[in-house]
Amino acid sequence: MKIAVYYGGRGVIEDATIYVVNKLIEVLNELNVQVRRYNLYEQKNEIAALSGTLKEVDGVILAVPLEWYGIGGYMQQFLDACWLYADKKKLQNMYMMPVVVAVTCGERQSESILRNSWELLGGKVVDGICTFVENQVEFETNTEYAKIIEDKAERFYRAVSRKEQQLPSGNSLIKKNMSSSLIPLTPQESEDLSKYVSDDKYVKRQKEDIEELSQMFKGMFEKSSAGMDPKMEFIANLRTNFHAPEDRLSVSYVLQFSDNDRTLFIDIKEGRLFCSYPEEVPAADVSAKLTRAVMERIVDGRVTFQGAFMSGDITAKGDFKLLRQFDMMFRFQTLV
Repeated sequence: MKIAVYYGGRGVIEDATIYVVNKLIEVLNELNVQVRRYNLYEQKNEIAALSGTLKEVDGVILAVPLEWYGIGGYMQQFLDACWLYADKKKLQNMYMMPVVVAVTCGERQSESILRNSWELLGGKVVDGICTFVENQVEFETNTEYAKIIEDKAERFYRAVSRKEQQLPSGNSLIKKNMSSSLIPLTPQESEDLSKYVSDDKYVKRQKEDIEELSQMFKGMFEKSSAGMDPKMEFIANLRTNFHAPEDRLSVSYVLQFSDNDRTLFIDIKEGRLFCSYPEEVPAADVSAKLTRAVMERIVDGRVTFQGAFMSGDITAKGDFKLLRQFDMMFRFQTLV
């Protein structure tokens, strides 16, 4: 069984939707389900092409945070792409579980939008998770809430594996009427569809081109940085973007780079920052393993430290509360 998870939030640390999604994925993995997660904010320029990924799965989870009103622009774009480009015959037998985590009122309305949208696409909907979160820490540490989320994941697994029958919905009639009046795709949209969704050879060629460019720029970067002192890599970024905590916190981090066997030691003592590449790995409050590429994304402001941990790009041990503290002390600016 294959399940795709589409996350429509912004990937911020405070988003409890990420916790819910990770808990669902954890349970599904234990049930030997192949799960692939798509963060729409990371692939915002390829959302139209993501509708093609529905061909490969048996069920989907649509997860959105409710920060203001509605389901957010990324998820709306994805659903629009599904209406225009997705294989409707494939969707007829596909189950969807909605996940809405709100920090403001209106979570039921957002869940209804996801539910109605999927039924209009022709798919089937399984009861999902719809909740209001006032305190993120209390929500994520509540064992009873965790049990409810786990039960929902198991219920979704049973519905997909057994292909549970559902009573007819009035949305099926609406879908039929809407499909008959659907405006044909423009020539440009048809071209995009054929290139980015249907033409595997084109996609393969684009990936090869991207890989070739990546290697070229990697070589250029290595040449330009040949004279750089390796003992200073990332340290300047850390010093420039360091904001001392008001409580003069003392905390230490060890960052082990798995692709070059180097270790960056970050030590904050009473609000003062010390960074180095020691020969021996010292003890620290948090020990993390990551690649150099992930660290580059962090210092470029493209992902947070905790966000990389939540997505699996970083493995860590120690006091997990200090992962969030790292992002509060180092506020990297996004490069444009």
